[in-house]
Amino acid sequence: MSRARFEDLVADALDEIPPGLVRAMDNVVVLVEDRDPGEPTLLGLYHGIALTERTSHYGGELPDRIFIYREAILDICETEDDVVSEVLITVVHEIAHHFGLDDARLHELGWG
Repeated sequence: MSRARFEDLVADALDEIPPGLVRAMDNVVVLVEDRDPGEPTLLGLYHGIALTERTSHYGGELPDRIFIYREAILDICETEDDVVSEVLITVVHEIAHHFGLDDARLHELGWG
C-alpha cells in the first residue's frame, strides 16, 4: 500500500472521531512514520503531556505527537480491510492516551 493511501486511511480514521472529542483535543498532531526506530513492531505511539496531566503551568509547549507506524501496521495485515480496521484501532488508541487513558483501561474497553 502506498504511503499516500495509508495517510488517507489515517485521515479517514480521524474523521471517525466524534466532533466533541476532536474539539477537546488540544495541541496535538498526528504523524505517519514508517517505523519506530527503537521498537520496529510498534503500531502507534503517543508522545506528550496528556490532557489529564496538564496544569495551569502548561503553555508554550510544542504539540504532543501521535505517531502511526505504516510499515508495522502493514506487516500484520493481510487485506486492505484489515489495514482500515487496524489504522482506526491504532488512531483511537493513541488519541485515548492524549485524553489520559492508559493501556490497561484501553484493554478493558476493547481498544487494546
